[in-house]
Amino acid sequence: MRADIDLSSYAARLGVTFRDLSLLQRALTHRSYLNEHPDERLEDNERLEFLGDSVLDFIAAEWLYQRFPEMPEGDLTRLRAGLVRNESLARYASAIGLNELLLLGKGEAEYGGRERLRNLGGAFEALVGALYLDQGMEAVRQFATPWFVPVLEEMLREQSDKDAKSRLQEWSQSALNLTPVYRTVRITGPDHAREFTIEVVIGERVYGIGHGRNKQAAAQAAARSALEAISRVDLTP
Repeated sequence: MRADIDLSSYAARLGVTFRDLSLLQRALTHRSYLNEHPDERLEDNERLEFLGDSVLDFIAAEWLYQRFPEMPEGDLTRLRAGLVRNESLARYASAIGLNELLLLGKGEAEYGGRERLRNLGGAFEALVGALYLDQGMEAVRQFATPWFVPVLEEMLREQSDKDAKSRLQEWSQSALNLTPVYRTVRITGPDHAREFTIEVVIGERVYGIGHGRNKQAAAQAAARSALEAISRVDLTP
């Protein structure tokens, strides 16, 4: 293992204590490292990744089931998929510094292996698998569920945004027999940080204006603005 990595201290920062530190070491060992160091007596993290994937699926499903007792199965399935998709797992991994601790082959590291979503997501799954073997399901539950919270909030917020567009369309078609039209009125900022301004028009009237980093977000903001205006005053012709 790299001399600059104190596994016990790292585990303590995560709020866990491994009885068997070799499990944590294995969780941090990518196959590319062993390909370049065949003489080292280490195992790669792929079997732990397999185990951690199943454990995370269960933990996320259980957590959502208890948190939303009235939610239909289809919605629970969608939220679980979002919590454990590779992008989310990579986000968790980066937040706890797994990208810096991974043992990678020289070539893998030089070609962006520490930022690769597949490597990061797999490392987080492997860490969960290692923790499960070492400490059991309750330790995993306490470790993993706090990372779910911000991702869940984002998904629910995005769903609320989508519902705003649906609600506006339902109101518009019911009250006015018209369909909202979304128009891009301004694009500002450099290529890597664009901001879009979109207005939502019903008939000949602008009902709301929204801003966002992409057209979809700006349109959702415009729909919310329109619904807020409609709720404050009767805007029907």
